[in-house]
Amino acid sequence: MVKAPVSPARRRKWVKHLIDSKWLLLMFFLPLVYFIVFKYGAMTWLIIAFKKFSAVKGIWRSRWIGTKYFEQFLGDAYFWKLVRNTVVMNLYLIVFSFPVPIFLALLINEHRVKYFRKTVQTISYIPYFVSTVAVCGLITTMLSSDGMITNVIRALTGSSKAYLTDPKAFRVIYIVSEIWSTAGWGSIIYLASLAGIDPGLYEAAQIDGASRWKQILHISLPGIASVISIQLLLTIGRMLDIGYEKILLLYSGSTYETADVVSTYLYRRSILTADYSYGCAISLFQGVMSLLLVSAANKAAKQIGETSLW
Repeated sequence: MVKAPVSPARRRKWVKHLIDSKWLLLMFFLPLVYFIVFKYGAMTWLIIAFKKFSAVKGIWRSRWIGTKYFEQFLGDAYFWKLVRNTVVMNLYLIVFSFPVPIFLALLINEHRVKYFRKTVQTISYIPYFVSTVAVCGLITTMLSSDGMITNVIRALTGSSKAYLTDPKAFRVIYIVSEIWSTAGWGSIIYLASLAGIDPGLYEAAQIDGASRWKQILHISLPGIASVISIQLLLTIGRMLDIGYEKILLLYSGSTYETADVVSTYLYRRSILTADYSYGCAISLFQGVMSLLLVSAANKAAKQIGETSLW
């Protein structure tokens, strides 16, 4: 079947539409170039996971060794400890950190004084913009032998210890610092979703005699349920990946037992020893596992409800 040619009038309409949207297209073009160059273009480097990369020979002339580095990582004595620590840390984040932005957004949304709401929002956002280095500096200072938190604990319990060198305390320190840093920023998306709920639903609930708690339970939470589901799916997809910068700045040899994760091991093996092929293999393994996890979580979400990523 021969496709009918585009009429001149329709072509002129499309050209006019493109001209009218030139600034929007320009705004779209810049991030598109960024993703092509730094995201998709960089994927060509993934081939070094299957080669013994040599900076002298380059990517394409380096010797092909197949899946040797994947087998080496899976057979590494540290493999299961790294996976366990990474998964446990992420599970703690899901259980303790993930709900905090939701609760914070609900509390801010329920307060009727606009000035107070804006003040709380601003104060809760600020920690997100503090650099990781500064946050780790604050943690180290406050948990030092004469730090503020250590002194408070000593005054309340009569004793204290070096918390930053205690493997059992490391995860608590990390989770609490993550909540402090990200709760305010994470609440933005939930506040935006709450703002989109029809106010008439709350008015009807008030007429029916529903309390504020019942309004939250039956209107606010169902109204943001889809957003919560999507955020949870994305979090599950990062189960084998965790921000290593804070861990790298806080951990030490004495806390490797609980603090050493796949990302920190990757940093030590690839960056510090210049073994880029091995590091690329670990990173590719993380990416594939994350894809499988988010796909499984997405399928489960489809079975349970209507909300899913695809």
